Amino acid sequence: MKIVVHDTASAMLDLLQRPLDERPDALREMLSPLQNVMATVGDIDLVHMHHRLGSGFRIDREDSRYLPALRQMRDAGVWNQIEDSLAAAWERISAAVPGIKHAETVHVVVVLGNPDDDHLTVRSAGYFGMGGFPGAIHLTIWPTETSLKKIAYGAAHELHHNVRYANVVWDPMAVTVGEHVVAEGLAEAFVREVAGEQAMGPWSKALTDAQLDSAYEKISADIDVAGMQNLTAYVLGDATAQRMGQQPVGLPDFAGYGVGLRIVDAHLAASGLTAAQSTALSAREILVNAGVPTNA
Repeated sequence: MKIVVHDTASAMLDLLQRPLDERPDALREMLSPLQNVMATVGDIDLVHMHHRLGSGFRIDREDSRYLPALRQMRDAGVWNQIEDSLAAAWERISAAVPGIKHAETVHVVVVLGNPDDDHLTVRSAGYFGMGGFPGAIHLTIWPTETSLKKIAYGAAHELHHNVRYANVVWDPMAVTVGEHVVAEGLAEAFVREVAGEQAMGPWSKALTDAQLDSAYEKISADIDVAGMQNLTAYVLGDATAQRMGQQPVGLPDFAGYGVGLRIVDAHLAASGLTAAQSTALSAREILVNAGVPTNA
């Protein structure tokens, strides 16, 4: 696997010094390494994705916070940290599952986030990623003490998704709650294997014990609910689902991450496998090992 972490620092410095009317095209050019990969699910407007799904910095207005934040990221070596973390993550997976299928090249794009986006700065502690399209990883960060320390581990989380979905089919119409929560639990358990519990994201630790018990009961009961349009509330919680125009189901932020990790930990204990070794296992096998009934 060839991992290419694109120099979006230079691209964003250039973009932010251009007139506003030139910035959409500059952003499309910066995100273009992702275009061909993500086009497999349809015609995606990368500028729309940047603002609505990616919590990216605004390109329709000036903001004096952006350039200092970008320089802070460069000074912290964010791009080098991510490159090193991804190399170590791939070494771990490829050693654990020799011959596992993967994209020949993975393009990694790191984007400055929008400091006024609560989903990014409040719910997600300043960073998150999208890595479910084999060959593409998109990372968003607003620099804080936490995000600067953890963005590289977030990249490892996304690489686990990237390799998983080169082996496990993600059918938007048929994908289930079980698949999605298992994938998130595996990715967080993988980060823990690679770099320790302190490297894990805020997502899998977001719930109190009582909240986690309640979410586990709800998600386990609905484990076979299918279709991407129905999954957001079960994984990211009601608030994010409503932000995306989807129906709430009575779950708090990131409920599916904590539940997914509980399921995966039960699977790891029962099977004796690691999260790296489990990268390409079906959700059904993991759910059965964890004692969660499923018809899928």
